[in-house]
Amino acid sequence: MTFDPEIAAIRFGTGLSPALAPTEGVGQMLTQLQKPDNMAIRFPIGGFDQIEQLMVETRQLKRKQRDHPDQEQEIKKQLRMLRRKGRGWQAEWLKATIARGVFTEDGLRERLALFWADHFTVKGKNGVLRNAVATYVEAAIRPHLTSRFSEMLKAATFHPMMLHYLDQINSVGPNSLISVRKPGRGLNENLAREVLELHTLGVGGAYTQTDVRELAKLFAGLTYRRKGGFTYAPRMAEPGPETILGKSYGGYIQDLFHVTDFLDDLAIHPDTARHLAQKLVVHFVSDVPDGALVEHIAAVYLDSGGDLMATYKALLSHPIAWTMLAAKVKQPIGFVISALRALDVQEQAITGLSWKELRNLIIAPLGLMGQPWENPVGPDGWPEDTAHWITPQGLAARIQWAMTAPARLRPDLPDPRQFIDTALGARAGERLRFAATAAEAKPDGIGLILASPEFQRS
Repeated sequence: MTFDPEIAAIRFGTGLSPALAPTEGVGQMLTQLQKPDNMAIRFPIGGFDQIEQLMVETRQLKRKQRDHPDQEQEIKKQLRMLRRKGRGWQAEWLKATIARGVFTEDGLRERLALFWADHFTVKGKNGVLRNAVATYVEAAIRPHLTSRFSEMLKAATFHPMMLHYLDQINSVGPNSLISVRKPGRGLNENLAREVLELHTLGVGGAYTQTDVRELAKLFAGLTYRRKGGFTYAPRMAEPGPETILGKSYGGYIQDLFHVTDFLDDLAIHPDTARHLAQKLVVHFVSDVPDGALVEHIAAVYLDSGGDLMATYKALLSHPIAWTMLAAKVKQPIGFVISALRALDVQEQAITGLSWKELRNLIIAPLGLMGQPWENPVGPDGWPEDTAHWITPQGLAARIQWAMTAPARLRPDLPDPRQFIDTALGARAGERLRFAATAAEAKPDGIGLILASPEFQRS
């Protein structure tokens, strides 16, 4: 393996920076991951408890609106204020997410947080929950980046956002106490299907529709209370053992440990190892994954019992991860973060953005580039393939942003002749160097560099 600090920063991090030196080796990259999460401390993101309180206040006002029609106008005003509060939190958490990537000395951590948040995609489908995705990432994903995969799998599966997104909160076993006493509520298979198909074994993995159905029965009882968070409700659970992937789980005493036992086993299934290994390679290295690299990572994953640090080391220590030509296209959020990092923007330029500025400079452009913030189409997350991102509209939006946004985020733009090395290092081709240095104005030169294929690829 030939370690390259520029590849480390661009392919496995959040980009080159004139203010922050790239890492010096794989060992340093892995060591940094195990240190305290300084960016989370510096740029905090709130907890789901804030969202829960807002939900309680909203529900109380709607009840009051129903009971006191004479106060409707005032209550509508208060409801609008609560909605603005939720959107305000979401905006602040987006700024924190971007700032973490821009100012970190541990770019791999930020990339992994985005990767795993996408792997375990959730979306708030209505009301205040539309603003809550960042709290889920902060609680279920980020603390488990260096643990065993089983720990992240359980944290994501049991989080209220996942339970709500995949309609698990009202799923009850066909023979549960609730179904017997109050017929009409049914079993929902969404969470069971996505856990098998997306989160672990993968499409084509060793499971059948019967396994999905049996797992849905095992999952019955996973729900949450608005004032207590995640809970396991035995009255909703299906009594008796369920046979999933050839093994029996559960019993006539319903308890959460039956579910955690299954998830622990699922996390170290060979198909899970291959699925996760392939996703890591596709995300970081190439849309067409090298089979030898995938098998190497999968083998290490299994041998380590699903240890994520060992898995990352397997990826970063393999020569193919470093010798592969720049074959990936940055997703829009990665493009924006790496551009701001290369520009060495000031902290206040990000954290001090007003709602209108954030909408115009970040949120709307991300949507035009094809990645509306926290609003993926489905539970399979954002596509990885180049063709999805480099469309006429998406490319036009990237070029437009590159030509106009930098000057608004950093009025004292750097000289393009120096910036090309800051942003690209040895990747800058002679044609791009000539075009950037020949530009009549700084914004044009900077824009050409940021819009170039060299910068768009990782």
